[in-house]
Amino acid sequence: MNLQTILRGIDGIIPGGMSVKDFSVITRTDEETAKTMLDSFLQNGIGRYEDRQVFFDENDRLKSCLLAIRMGAPIDEISRSLSWKDFESLAAEILDGSEFETTRNLILTKPRMQIDVVGVKSDVAILIDCKHWKRASQSSLEKAVKKQIERTERFIKSQNVVAAIPAIVTLYQEEMRFINKVPIIPIFQLRSFCEEFYGNLDDLNTLEHS
Repeated sequence: MNLQTILRGIDGIIPGGMSVKDFSVITRTDEETAKTMLDSFLQNGIGRYEDRQVFFDENDRLKSCLLAIRMGAPIDEISRSLSWKDFESLAAEILDGSEFETTRNLILTKPRMQIDVVGVKSDVAILIDCKHWKRASQSSLEKAVKKQIERTERFIKSQNVVAAIPAIVTLYQEEMRFINKVPIIPIFQLRSFCEEFYGNLDDLNTLEHS
């Protein structure tokens, strides 16, 4: 399956069962092309064939996006096909691929706080707040950074890590920037940020365990 076939088919991956005709309507292709797309997805472990229909589950769109990324599709372009929930999963997958021990939707109590994605490697954690915004003003980013610092301060008091870094991951931003030494990372730069993570600790808002 080539990359263009995957990209055309991603929008047709909707949880539930559908016929080849249904899939062709959703993807705006002829039925022969739709069948080729569905066969290719099935060969890559995306969806299952049953009773003359292909059934997709909630993770299949993310699987197809990850397949497209592995084949060279730009991460930021693929991310536009994801819901906010899928977007969080993609961020977690990127951390997993960089050998972080990853947790999604971590809940802290007293007071109750939720952290979208936590990655830990060598006793240092990165706490990610995923923002699936189309546009982000300076003031909204500053508010997001302030809240993420508060979550990180709460996290470091209750978790067995040496240090923790707050971070924001965005979808549409063009380049990485910093607010109060907190990185605002476009999703397409998250992998390279993770690879260079330990070399940049001195430049980041690193909170250490007391």
